[in-house]
Amino acid sequence: MTSPTPPAPPVRRVLLVAHTGRDEAREVARAFAKLLTAHGLVVRLLADEARNLGLEAAPGAIEVAQGDSPSAGCELVVVIGGDGTILRAAELTRAEGTAVLGVNLGHVGFLAEAEYEDLESTIDAIVGRRYTIEDRLTLDVTVQRDGEVVARTWALNEASVEKAARERMIEVVVEVDGRPLSRWGCDGVVCATPTGSTAYNFSAGGPIVWPGVEALLMVPISAHALFARPLVVSPSSVLAVEVLARTDGYGVLWADGRRAIDLPPGARIEVRRGGTPVRLVRLHQAPFTDRLVAKFGLPVEGWRGSTERRRRPTGSGDA
Repeated sequence: MTSPTPPAPPVRRVLLVAHTGRDEAREVARAFAKLLTAHGLVVRLLADEARNLGLEAAPGAIEVAQGDSPSAGCELVVVIGGDGTILRAAELTRAEGTAVLGVNLGHVGFLAEAEYEDLESTIDAIVGRRYTIEDRLTLDVTVQRDGEVVARTWALNEASVEKAARERMIEVVVEVDGRPLSRWGCDGVVCATPTGSTAYNFSAGGPIVWPGVEALLMVPISAHALFARPLVVSPSSVLAVEVLARTDGYGVLWADGRRAIDLPPGARIEVRRGGTPVRLVRLHQAPFTDRLVAKFGLPVEGWRGSTERRRRPTGSGDA
């Protein structure tokens, strides 16, 4: 009696996204593609990036993404670049819920989990599935005019309402949970997630919020007002920014610094917790404190912690 043929193992696919405008990123992306395919994984590339990398489709090794869901059927998205490239990858893959692993080639790179110097160990972790996946809170944003929704967008880091003209302030009234809070003449207002607390929120003077905390943040930018302090509110709260009708000129809404929507006087922007999170890959379990110290180069000389705590390496960890 003939034994049944065992089923073929499922094909493992990884979408590779790179900042192909940089020589270093192209070199690292080619190295990742070579190592992943050598371990039997199929590497999928965006069409324009495949051309820029000089990589052609090869059955069972390299394929070019088709359609509007480039990460469909992929177990991971590996991103070669800085936080901007990771945000672009999140834009491409959020609807599919594919987890994103960032390999940092930028300066600070809070969204990245690995450094390009750790290429071999990163490949080993992907091949051996030695990683965890973490859901990150996002923002859903609507723009209304005369009570009608005229635009929708989302953000992982922040949604910022800003003046469009450098020489003018923007006049806004801010609201939390359906109640007015204050009126500001300002350069703008940042509404951020804990993930984005180390990005524009931090530059605007907002607090750093540990990624395990669920909250929404609101930070005025250069506000001319007595009460103009950063706010940390419940993740179920709804933040609103109304551009006063008497504002001279347009404002602009930026989502993650990538997507812009013009805001005429009278526009109302509502920000709430997003219905779809972004999933980030984690290779390390080091404390977020260590990541802050490493990324910002914070001075910790003279610290006298316990011996066990001193053994913890700085560098990798939650972002």
